[in-house]
Amino acid sequence: MSDMRPLWAHSPAFGGGPWHALSDHLRSTAELAQLFTASFGGGDLAYWLGALHDVGKAACAWQDKLAAVAATGAPVGIDHKALGTWVANERGLGGFANAIFGHHGGLIDTPRLLPTVQCRLADAPANVASAQGQLARLLPDLPEKLGHLVPDRWRSDPLVGEMALRLCYSAVVDADSLDTSAHFEGLAQPRIRPDADFGHLYKLFEQRRRNHLSGRATAIGGLREQVYADCLAAAERGRGVFRLGAPTGAGKTLASGGFALRHAAKHGLRRVIVAVPFLTITEQNADVYRQMLDEDDAEPVILEHHSQVNFDDPSAGRWARLAAENWDAPFVVTTFVRLFESLYARKPSAMRRVHRLANSVIVLDEVQALPYAMLAPILDGLRLLVQHFGATVLLSSATQPSFWALKEFRDVPCVDLVHDTPKLVSDLRRVRYEWQLDPKPTLADIAAEAAVQSAALVVVNTTADAKTVFEQWRDAEPGGVAWHLSTRMCPDHRRRVLREVRLRLSRGERVLLVATQLIEAGVDVDFPVVFRAMAPADSIIQAAGRANREGRMPDGGRVVVFAPVDGGQPPTYATLVGCTQRHFGPGNEDAEPDDPEVLGRYYQDVYGTLNLADAQHVGQLIQQARQRWEFETVTDGPIDAGTGQRDRKKAFRMISGDGISVVTPQGAETLDQRQDLEHLVEELRRALIPDLASLRRLQPYTTSLHPSILRRPEVMASLRPIIGSGSARQGMLVEWTGGYDDATGIDLDPGPEQFVI
Repeated sequence: MSDMRPLWAHSPAFGGGPWHALSDHLRSTAELAQLFTASFGGGDLAYWLGALHDVGKAACAWQDKLAAVAATGAPVGIDHKALGTWVANERGLGGFANAIFGHHGGLIDTPRLLPTVQCRLADAPANVASAQGQLARLLPDLPEKLGHLVPDRWRSDPLVGEMALRLCYSAVVDADSLDTSAHFEGLAQPRIRPDADFGHLYKLFEQRRRNHLSGRATAIGGLREQVYADCLAAAERGRGVFRLGAPTGAGKTLASGGFALRHAAKHGLRRVIVAVPFLTITEQNADVYRQMLDEDDAEPVILEHHSQVNFDDPSAGRWARLAAENWDAPFVVTTFVRLFESLYARKPSAMRRVHRLANSVIVLDEVQALPYAMLAPILDGLRLLVQHFGATVLLSSATQPSFWALKEFRDVPCVDLVHDTPKLVSDLRRVRYEWQLDPKPTLADIAAEAAVQSAALVVVNTTADAKTVFEQWRDAEPGGVAWHLSTRMCPDHRRRVLREVRLRLSRGERVLLVATQLIEAGVDVDFPVVFRAMAPADSIIQAAGRANREGRMPDGGRVVVFAPVDGGQPPTYATLVGCTQRHFGPGNEDAEPDDPEVLGRYYQDVYGTLNLADAQHVGQLIQQARQRWEFETVTDGPIDAGTGQRDRKKAFRMISGDGISVVTPQGAETLDQRQDLEHLVEELRRALIPDLASLRRLQPYTTSLHPSILRRPEVMASLRPIIGSGSARQGMLVEWTGGYDDATGIDLDPGPEQFVI
């Protein structure tokens, strides 16, 4: 190969066009990575990681193979990562070179990085030599030493360095994807959204909030205004960890949104990220914030993101990763699962959004729902983002956990947004509790007891129990009275159910609703009576927040806690229910479930009972792997000495099994909408590069099924891949072609309940 022949990064776009010059791609990736990381001191480091990420493509063999496969779009299949990794390491970047080696396949355990790179280089010395010969031509300004670009704190504290590498890696892979996408889409430059004007967004939010609340003055409304005012006052303070411990019904959604916008405007932060535990809250909060912030004829401010597709799976297609969600929006509403499994992932498409967490306001709504087993890495990650990467974190919940009893948060300063939480809890107490634990009723008993009420909500622990209650009502009640809510239904379907339920409640019409716990945290419904199957204390209190929410009942709403003799519960509940019964209910008549002091003792009991601080607890094992920069061990688990396989039970997991993202056009409200969705699905199925905007349009019709459905041939026959080839499996985006009940959603009968998460 002539030393001066053109060097290419990519062949022409699929419809024709120019080749992509390697030097242009390296510089554009470097500049974008620098832009994404400059705010927290990683700009120069990320620049050179981006500049070196593809230098291996300068090898003669790589260039020749690219020319040979250009017409077919097939992969080159020759390593191009090892050289840049080696150069970065040799010039002083050490473990940060992992970001280069992993920019396609993912971060690996750092102790095996150099041996792996050395093997790759030894396999093809001629390729290495020819690419190395082009290095001065491609990057004439490459310094001989790069080690000084790593901030001292990143080197001295392994956990700070590990988080820094995650953020820098994220910036590099996002920059790489954006520049590559721009080439294949024929754009003059990568598509990047300008930074939002949070001063303008805050003023718009304030104006629309006032209009929204005008004419709705109530006693509770006055307390909500005080909570809101406290939040705005605290927003003027410096970045850090804040806690909003207001009880249910205190207006936390608007208060936390106002805090986040004003704080972002005050400190020049780049985005607001709101994460919640359940899809129903994602949907509800996103709708509220859209009403407050989206403007006609302007790009939407709010991005709602909850579904997950594994774009890194080879079956998804060579270029599918370019469509992975990167949170390029001013205000993101997502789930705990998406947020933290992205943060502790290792593959590029899952991690390309992670750099957005730096210099952002991160609001964790209903924070009590974070999984106990993962609290150590979650809290430590939040601590690091705040102390070293410019983030502010707001922990919002009516049932504030005792995180400061755990070592990961013990020394983290915190500002309480509400000055006198116990008084506010007392002022907002709107319910009285009853307990039906002995004798235990049946689900049929509870369904019948609820049915004599003018309006009632029944919250149960499993979808099987929800179906049992609903079927009893459906057979006996007139149309429009009985409703069902679960994750079998797509988000748009759930929105419509909640809209109808709220409308009937506002009119004083009879309405019965059964739901799983997805309704109990933050969903804005107001029933006179709530029945809650026995559950952890925080779940009971959250369910109680759906009773007498507006405080209109002089004697208070009723909350009936029952232990169904024929009911189920998640495996994790047994220990937590035991802790609940030690602190609340029969035998503890003087302990109000929402008393912050009693609740604090309950949480500390839970932490101790679950041994969260034990060195062999999964959360602590993950922390130990993070100390060693073992990214595969964190994400996939340590290697079991007996089997030689990774033990996924010891990996970072927000839920026990990743769901399968299922699109349900049948869940659309009208036939025209369904046909549009089916057309969109077909376009995505045929696309070489899936369109991110199209994927976002499918979100309201996408839900998750438990991976255990893959064992059922009759269900598999109804799963048709959209992104990914072959049989349906975890990480795919699939279309559901089977039955869809207009009341309960995806129909997996017989025995559907165990398959929906």
